[in-house]
Amino acid sequence: MARPGSGARAAGDVVRTEILPDPGAVAVRAAERIAQVAREAVADRGRCALALSGGTTPWRAFRALAGEDVPWDRVHLFQVDERIAPSGDPERNVLHLKEALIDRIAIPPSNVHSMPVEEEDLDEGGRRYESILRRIAGTPSVLDLIQLGLGEDGHTASLFPDDDALRIVDADVAVSGLHKGRRRMTLTFPAIDRARCILWLVTGSGKSEALGRLRAGDRSIPAGRVRSDLAVLLADTAATGGR
Repeated sequence: MARPGSGARAAGDVVRTEILPDPGAVAVRAAERIAQVAREAVADRGRCALALSGGTTPWRAFRALAGEDVPWDRVHLFQVDERIAPSGDPERNVLHLKEALIDRIAIPPSNVHSMPVEEEDLDEGGRRYESILRRIAGTPSVLDLIQLGLGEDGHTASLFPDDDALRIVDADVAVSGLHKGRRRMTLTFPAIDRARCILWLVTGSGKSEALGRLRAGDRSIPAGRVRSDLAVLLADTAATGGR
């Protein structure tokens, strides 16, 4: 079993895994890793481009990240995915990102790039978001870090089982079909796989089956199709079942 801070691969794991005691420890470790990546990216390239997901543990991590030493004036924040919902809707990830992180740090408003999910033409909105990614992160866009979560059904970002977005290979941003009553805008596999670092945050016993499949590299679930060689998985003991 990978121990906290080891970053090792346990037998059978395809992704470097750190198992921590609880969601709080996962959040703190995630904040440390994201801050380190940001500092190194700014030192190496003069800027950092991060894409962040939603979820209880990520939001906790973002609050911890707000207390880290990060050159926020050189950091650009993108979203991994967002629900198609009106401004102010409590299901919007950006509201939680703003409360947990953006409102707590000295980042220029022009460095925060929310997905344009309120546009009438969502496909055009996705193309415009992709153009912003290219302007900040190059052509093709290469994000310094993408933080991902894992659903009990094996989805990640808003790449759900059997959704048409799974098959997109010629765009970095797509719009999913309905899932729990909402469509989503999401980064695609090509955009995710080009990232310099992929950081998985997985907590809770409800994720244990999907997590086992992810760690085994099971490509029958969407999460299992994400590139693993540059990925780090932070999980708590409940999610891993102590393994």
